[in-house]
Amino acid sequence: MKILVPVKRVVDANIKVKVSPEGTIETASLKKAMNPFDEIALEQAVQLKEKGVAKEVVAVSIGKSDSSETLKVALAMGADRAILIETEEVIEPLGIAKLLKALTERENPQLIIAGKQGVDTDANQVGQMLSALCDWPQATHASSLEVIGDKAKVTIEVDGGLETLELTLPAVVTSDLRLSAPRYVTLPMMMKAKRKPQEVIKAETFGVDLKKHVELLTVEAPEARKVGVMLSNVDELIDRLKNEAKVL
Repeated sequence: MKILVPVKRVVDANIKVKVSPEGTIETASLKKAMNPFDEIALEQAVQLKEKGVAKEVVAVSIGKSDSSETLKVALAMGADRAILIETEEVIEPLGIAKLLKALTERENPQLIIAGKQGVDTDANQVGQMLSALCDWPQATHASSLEVIGDKAKVTIEVDGGLETLELTLPAVVTSDLRLSAPRYVTLPMMMKAKRKPQEVIKAETFGVDLKKHVELLTVEAPEARKVGVMLSNVDELIDRLKNEAKVL
């Protein structure tokens, strides 16, 4: 079985991104890393390979040439080969899904494991759109995944507890935080990754319509939280809620 794992290069999740007075975000000088949810998805795919369930794990990234650095990390984590769909444009989720569908037709994987969302846009759309375009079953926000034969058993967390789904492969699964814990990438692992193949394909090669449907007008930082005050007793709290906040 072949598993395809999309990975995205984003600003490191530990860095606080600031909005300029002009309503823009400058990310060029900030540290970049693999999207955390994609790390989880990739770890799960590698674990399936280590168990003998999968024979090959292919990592794919869509973006600028520097996304190859993220793919090197994916190879170090255990992916067998990597594919960069190179483009200088910022592509919307639907465009990403279309490119992944085109690649899926070429690679013919039996399972796609993706992060549920990118921490930069929090769109949470690509997995669902890809499933619809491929006409494959899907399970999103997976907290556990088991593959037996041509079936995938996926557990997802819902408001009432846990829900278990059984999908017929090929299928699309998106990862939640508890699906797996990504392994730490060491220097020897990165050195071994240099010997693994990484292919670069121009996005226009696929002939996919990447027309934009959303226009970003401006970006605003959220309002700063007001400093709290210490009250001396419950009576003072009730008085403020009643006369100042007007909630009682």
